[in-house]
Amino acid sequence: MTDYIDIRHQLHEHPQTAGNEQFAHDRIVEHLQGLHPDKVYTHVGGYGIIAVWGKEASAPTIAFRADTDALPIGHRCGHDGHTTILLRLAELIDEANDSRTNTFTHSRILLLWQPAEETGTGSRAVLDTGILQQYNIKAFYALHNLPGYPLGTVVLCPRTFAAASTGVVYRLDGRETHASTPEMGINPGIAVSEIINRFNGFNGASGEFRQSTLICVRVGQPAFGTSAGHGEVMFTLRAFTNSAMERLLADANWTVDEVAERYGLTVNRSLVEPFRATENHPDSVKAIEKAAKELPLNIQYQENPNRWSEDFAEYLLEFPGAMFGLGSGEKHAELHHPDYDFPDELIEPAAQLFFRIFLSFSRA
Repeated sequence: MTDYIDIRHQLHEHPQTAGNEQFAHDRIVEHLQGLHPDKVYTHVGGYGIIAVWGKEASAPTIAFRADTDALPIGHRCGHDGHTTILLRLAELIDEANDSRTNTFTHSRILLLWQPAEETGTGSRAVLDTGILQQYNIKAFYALHNLPGYPLGTVVLCPRTFAAASTGVVYRLDGRETHASTPEMGINPGIAVSEIINRFNGFNGASGEFRQSTLICVRVGQPAFGTSAGHGEVMFTLRAFTNSAMERLLADANWTVDEVAERYGLTVNRSLVEPFRATENHPDSVKAIEKAAKELPLNIQYQENPNRWSEDFAEYLLEFPGAMFGLGSGEKHAELHHPDYDFPDELIEPAAQLFFRIFLSFSRA
């Protein structure tokens, strides 16, 4: 069997950020050349790869996704591990195909190695190619390792796995004037202060999880003879469902517009790295639970969604499916921490879990 720990270490030693994942792309393609997928797409939405087993065009298809990009500080989120898990799954699929069973007669399996997850742009770039829409995808799965949980524990979220989030930037334009006659201008400073206080009131006020985090404030410039005429205020907004995020964003925009109008300011707004909520399909969560029990793996239900975001959400807006967690160890370093490193012990059980989900799908 291929040394998948060595592959994971190779990927770990060659981290590349979103849009630059050439090493991972080429390593994945090289691995697939030793297997027998019926179709391989390269450079999908950038440096993405799709491999497909099964030839019947209209056959029900199950899809699995891994992410391939790194952070500027390296592979400190586990994408090198996720990528390796799917490479091992590809080998398991190939072995099943070689056994001359009827596994692929009435179903297909599609593996996607996706770039640019960290910026939230990779999934949309893949979807925009139209390749996935050519397949009859009935279930779509992904995992993310989760520090803080026992090693190898399958962590299930019945509804939302990861929160919706977006950065919002509001530019408030008034009018500069001489600092000795501030009444002759329109200074956004007081308005910015009121907006910050009002946004603090969003947190938990509606009975559903809503979070507003102040990120950055800029008002005026260090010119002491001039009263400020321009300002910017930036927040990150989060909610546990897409509908709750829409309400939160509407409330945020209404609040800024109301304050700006009262102070005679004009507003320009923009969203930065918007992520939708990763909302799981209940039947897909049950399929993960069933496969985990069969292996067997320990299962733990997570009461609340993760507050961070995942661009796997974009696939779940088009296809039924689910994302789940896999414990990296109760004392393992946090995601994005400089000391974080993916546990090699997760590669085999994770690949076997994906494979068991596929087998149940193909026999249904």
